[in-house]
Amino acid sequence: MTKISGIFAASMSVLNSDLSLNIEKTISHAEKLIDQGCHGTAIFGSTGQAQLIPISEKIKLLNNLSESKYKDKHLIGTGLNSLNETINFMKIATSLNFKIFLIMPPAYYKYNDKDVLNFYSKIVDAVPECQIILYNFEKLCGYKFSVECVEELAKRFPKQIVGVKDSSYNLFENLKIENFSLMPGSESKLLKGLELGCTGIITATCNVTAQLARRVYDDFFSGKEQIVNQKLIDVRNAFEKYNLISALHTFKSKEKKIYRNLLPPLSLLDSNDEKDLIENLKKLDFQINPQLAA
Repeated sequence: MTKISGIFAASMSVLNSDLSLNIEKTISHAEKLIDQGCHGTAIFGSTGQAQLIPISEKIKLLNNLSESKYKDKHLIGTGLNSLNETINFMKIATSLNFKIFLIMPPAYYKYNDKDVLNFYSKIVDAVPECQIILYNFEKLCGYKFSVECVEELAKRFPKQIVGVKDSSYNLFENLKIENFSLMPGSESKLLKGLELGCTGIITATCNVTAQLARRVYDDFFSGKEQIVNQKLIDVRNAFEKYNLISALHTFKSKEKKIYRNLLPPLSLLDSNDEKDLIENLKKLDFQINPQLAA
């Protein structure tokens, strides 16, 4: 099985003024990220407001995405707490020939590794043709994967549990599984992760740093001197001072006003934080036009 590797953006969702999902512009946004250097995107991750978007709109997007020229380059997030809804959504996606899913354990409830094993076991039993990238982000769901839990899942389901997005950062330095994709959730961990044997990143800020991240990735494998890695880290840190979704939409709205639309309770940065973000990015010579970002 080919490992999932490269630079993946946790792609933003684009909303209309009535807060409905703009399917055409959301797909176009993801495709442009690939044109700018991403190897692929994660659709309906947390950055894409997946937990807030109705299932009906997600399904409409999948139907349109199945016609995308980059169809095979998209990972599909589920963004659902309900086990049965997750399974039903995955069955619809697999019927459209999407096979790779980014799945976080349910939020709100307290549980342990044994319960997580049971959760993913039921998914695999119901959708055996799937490939799952585990989403490790304690800050969002309240649970943090242990090395032992991931190892057990990969052992039980080697064809289905194929990788992990590590946004809690307790795995990427310690987990060693053969033929398994390990991808930190931040550009600041990209180079170190590659040096440790990770396969790439899946990250929110690659919505704006695609070219820089791809340069670091390519330079690593070609053995070239790393001349943009520090800038990539600095840009990530500038966005990371705030809620990433709010900061990204605020930044992108300078380019196109439609990015101002966010589903409550999310909101744009206030005027002071917006000014601070833009000024800090200007100091880094990082601009909205992606052609100028590198």
